[in-house]
Parts: sequence; structure tokens; C-alpha cells
Amino acid sequence: MRALDSGKKRVVAIWHRRSGKDKTFLNLLVKKALERKGSYYYFFPTYKQGKKILWNGMDKSGFKFTDHIPKEIRKRTDNTEMLIELINGSIIQVIGTDNIDSVVGTNPVGCIFSEYSLQNPQAWEYIRPILAENGGWALFNYTPRGKNHGYTLYEMAKKNPKWFVEMLTVDDTKAIGQEVIEEERASGMEEDLIQQEYYCSFEAAIQGAYYSKQFKKIDEDKRICRVPYEEVLSVDTYWDLGVGDSTAIWFVQKYNNEFRFIDYLEATGEGLAYYAKELQDRGYIYGKHYAPHDISVKELGSGATRLETARSIGLRFETRREGDKEHSAVPMLSVDDGINASRMILSKCWFDELKCEKGINALRSYHKDWDERLKQYRSYPEHDWSSHGSDAFRYFAVMNLKPEKKAQTFTSNKKSFI
Repeated sequence: MRALDSGKKRVVAIWHRRSGKDKTFLNLLVKKALERKGSYYYFFPTYKQGKKILWNGMDKSGFKFTDHIPKEIRKRTDNTEMLIELINGSIIQVIGTDNIDSVVGTNPVGCIFSEYSLQNPQAWEYIRPILAENGGWALFNYTPRGKNHGYTLYEMAKKNPKWFVEMLTVDDTKAIGQEVIEEERASGMEEDLIQQEYYCSFEAAIQGAYYSKQFKKIDEDKRICRVPYEEVLSVDTYWDLGVGDSTAIWFVQKYNNEFRFIDYLEATGEGLAYYAKELQDRGYIYGKHYAPHDISVKELGSGATRLETARSIGLRFETRREGDKEHSAVPMLSVDDGINASRMILSKCWFDELKCEKGINALRSYHKDWDERLKQYRSYPEHDWSSHGSDAFRYFAVMNLKPEKKAQTFTSNKKSFI
């Protein structure tokens, strides 16, 4: 791709299915690695995908993708780390963004994000300042997956003269004939999937996504917009608490029959004290805080529950009592029941387009797990980067799909409290 040679350091390439994206961009990565010594990363949504698609993958003629890197220019190959060192000292490595910690503290000068619309967008947030500092480049190749972070990136890049943008459908490349697409239709491939995969449509419903229909209606109603904080309404929070994983929090105000999502917070590797301070710093007047049922589980190290730890720093979650035991106030419904509750309540929800962007992307991307062997979706969600915000939203849904209560209001102008 000549864009990088012409001085563009940010590239969005939206190419249709079976257009040869990864084969093309691996060769580009090797070329750039030979030109400038440094670390070069090829990111995939998961480590497993990177290994299957690129490290062990082959083209239709049986030629391995990694064999595009001749032995003559290799210094060493590490199959465990999926890493190749070139004779000039450059490192090429395949990485899965399902493990964000694997990219923290690295210093690449060139990155390719394969199927970026399926990746955890936090990986780009980690890498971006590094590339800005060292003059490095980034290329994003993907097919659309609805109007999630991939769509946001595409729309931004189109308006930014420092970015190069290219969208190639089957009409552009002629790589796949119409007879092949007609055969796909005849064999039962859904039209939305055809439009998404072969014609790069952002409008098509995402296959396997739980809330694609609901978000299509939200987009039509323009309920993703600026949603200001109203001081006369209390802010309730709904948490998904991670253990060695991400913690996600939705900030919600209720007015009449509307739920206004004014903010969203997600972080990894932080304790409850960090989130308590974040809540204070936002300056909201809080009503109630809700956490999932595992808030009452004792931690192995301290022997205290996270509910007790939260109280010790002034953060009080809503609870209910069963005999002499205290539990989270959030009902323990099945995941399926929680997803159905979320689908029902989304018609009443408004989201702030800036502060809730990460949470919205999580909800748009939340999807069923895919069974590669059977080539069908399983009946439960895939646990990935989109799970945390979606789980927190599910707890919100099950707490609020019950008889309506009048919204609690405050008239105090005092500093916010936890």
C-alpha cells in the first residue's frame, strides 16, 4: 500500500471478505520492518485467531502466510511467542488484543490491527501515544461489524487529511464473481451478512450480536447524543466487578420513563479505592450503587468480602438480607433472562455520545460465542472485551424492569458524595 510510503502514518483499509487482506498487509509489514529497525506488531482480536489465521494459516494454494518471510532474511523464529526476528534486528510479532497486558509497556514503530472492528479498542488507546512519540505508523484492516468503534474510526478518518482511507467491495476488486455471491444466497447466507462481508455495509445487522435490532432503533431515534448531567436528579451506578479483569460502571439518571446514561467508566487492575475516588472526582450527586452477587464473596487474601471493603472506604452498595446473610440487591437471574431484560429496557435508554462511547461500543459488540467446529453460534455470550460493560448494563436492566418508582430528586448544591 503506497499510502505509508507517501507519508501517511494512519491507514484505514475496509476490504471485503476473501480480498487477501492479511496476506497483503503481512508483506507490507515485512517491507517496512526491513526499512527501519524496530518492533512491528500484527494484532488480532484474540491470540487464538492470530495463531490460526496468520501464524499457522495458508492461502488457497496451501502456501503458509509466514513463508512470505524468507529464511534468508530471518535471524530467528520463536513459535511459542509467534515472533520472527529479521537479520537487521527488527521484530515481527503476532499478538491477540484479548490480553491487553500483552501490549502494555511495548514500544512498536509499526502496527497492523486485523479485524479491528472485532478488537478491544483499548489496545489502540495504549499504542497510539507510543506511535505518536516515535513517529510510528498504524494500519487498520477490517470488514464492518455495525456502527461500533470500527465505524467511528472510519467516519473520523474520512474527515482527517492525515489519514488514508480505502473501502473496497466486490464491485471494486472483481475478486469474487456475482455467481459466487448468488450461490451464497441460494445456500442460505443471510442478506445482512452478504451486505456486510461483500459490500462492506455498516448498516447491516451484526450476526450473533444480542442488541443489533435495539441499536438500529436507537440510531433511528437519535438517542445517542449529548445527555447532560441534571443536578436535580440523583445518579445511580451499576457495576460489573472484575477479579484480575476489567471493572465497568454505568452512571444513570432516571426521569419519568427515561433512563439517561450520562457516563461510563472501565478500567483494569485497579482496586475499589480507585473507583471510589473516580466517583468523587466526577462531581455527581449519587443515589444508589448496585453491584453483582459476587460482591459478597470473601477474598482469599484478606478474608473480607468486597462489600465490607467498599464500606470501609465509604462506598455503600445496595443489599438485601436472607436470614443472617447479606447479599447484593441485584436479582440473581440467568444470563438469558438478563439479556431479555436488556432488550426490553433499551427502548427507554438515552446515551451520552462522548462519555459513554466505550460502553456503547461494548453493547453493540456483545455477541454469542461461535462454535468453530459446528460452524454455528452457541447459546451463550462470548467472554471478551465487550462483556464487562454489557454485564453491568444487564444488572441495570434486571434492577429496573419492575414497578415504576418516582425518580428521587435533590435540590442540594453541595459537593457530591459517594
